[in-house]
Amino acid sequence: MTSLLSDELKDMSLDKDEYIALLTKLIGESKYLQNNPRQNLVPEEGRVAKHVLEVLEPFKTENGGPLVIQEFVYKEGRPNLKISFPGTSGKCTGLIGSHMDVVPANPETWERDPFTLEYDEASDKLFGRGTTDCLGHVAMITLLFKALAEKKPSLARSVVALFIAGEEGGESGVGVDAVVKEGHIEDLKNGTCYWIDSADSQPCTGTAGALQWHLTARGRLFHSGLPHRGINSLELASEALAIVQRRFYEDFPPCAQEDEYGFATPSTMKPTQIECAQGALNQLPPWTTLSGDIRLTPFYDPADVMTKVEGYVEELNQNMGTPGFIPTRGPCSKYTLEGDDIDIKSGKLELKWADTLEGAVRQMEGIACDLKSLGLQALIDATTEVKGEPAKPYAITGSLPLVRQMQREGFDVQITGFGESKAYHADNEYAILSNMKDAFQILLRVISISDKF
Repeated sequence: MTSLLSDELKDMSLDKDEYIALLTKLIGESKYLQNNPRQNLVPEEGRVAKHVLEVLEPFKTENGGPLVIQEFVYKEGRPNLKISFPGTSGKCTGLIGSHMDVVPANPETWERDPFTLEYDEASDKLFGRGTTDCLGHVAMITLLFKALAEKKPSLARSVVALFIAGEEGGESGVGVDAVVKEGHIEDLKNGTCYWIDSADSQPCTGTAGALQWHLTARGRLFHSGLPHRGINSLELASEALAIVQRRFYEDFPPCAQEDEYGFATPSTMKPTQIECAQGALNQLPPWTTLSGDIRLTPFYDPADVMTKVEGYVEELNQNMGTPGFIPTRGPCSKYTLEGDDIDIKSGKLELKWADTLEGAVRQMEGIACDLKSLGLQALIDATTEVKGEPAKPYAITGSLPLVRQMQREGFDVQITGFGESKAYHADNEYAILSNMKDAFQILLRVISISDKF
């Protein structure tokens, strides 16, 4: 089989020692890259940008090299980096989405220091927070641009990378959303944008949207020995959610497009956390909150889902006193009370969304990538050649920020990544070195194939 790699891009590969040296520096910063607004953890992505720039500084146009490097900073110390290797045609191949922040890591639950890179040669695993998500990609792409700058191939299409800030915290106005809004990557509409932040070295053709919700049931606190005088919010919350979930699955069932894309699961709604008033075990809790998320495949609109779910809850409230509408548990369980001495005569349900349509809901909306895109075919062909077996495109109900919005604005967004899905956000996170070396080759072939159309 003839290689898909052009002569000008041959003899380029990811140097093991150089990669480990750079990734060691990046993982060494990961303690300061943790991103979780609820824990008051604000990342300092500038620490990563500093190491990237140190590698690429000699190859900047200002120093006589071919690379155009731009920083877009919307919050101090938190840059986005755009790196361009110019072509001659005005068309582009984009490598975007690899982010410079990480999720938090608790050293007490790891078998090794999460903030120090550890390479186990026997297993070929690189351990450390960010190796898979996503500092391992940042290091690999940085060295890809260094290789391009050293060899200076004559390409028709520019190759452009964008390393982003603020991906893990669901923030707005700091990362790729601001870069797109300011028009700094409009050139990437003239080609395919490969979002490099998924896993398992295969094309990802679709993701799901994420909607987070809180359902609070309010009842009446009373002694559990006199349950007929109280309203058990824990029972009300459980029974009400069961009805809401049933109706969700009736209105948003599995659909044919999910099979076409190979989604691992259809849309789902499920509770993931519970909280209730802290009292004695012999008291009925006056309030209970169930929280969770909806993972919505891109064939349904989140606005419709939010309206429907709000309607389910409103109907439950309107029928709180209708016998049998909300199932009770046992002969004394009830959701309405009578009597002049009763201060709370009815249970009540309150639904809150963690964000609005204008906020993270639209930002985290799912995407169905264009299956007819030449860019996707290039990725499939490149993956097949490097891996030595047919590529296995897949779709998942995990979520990525802003990809759907970018698609709506005219970007051909395709998704891939080379970490390990089982290690995403996990303790003892790792990536496999040989997969990152293959990733380097896959991206070279994508560049080569794309340059011909």
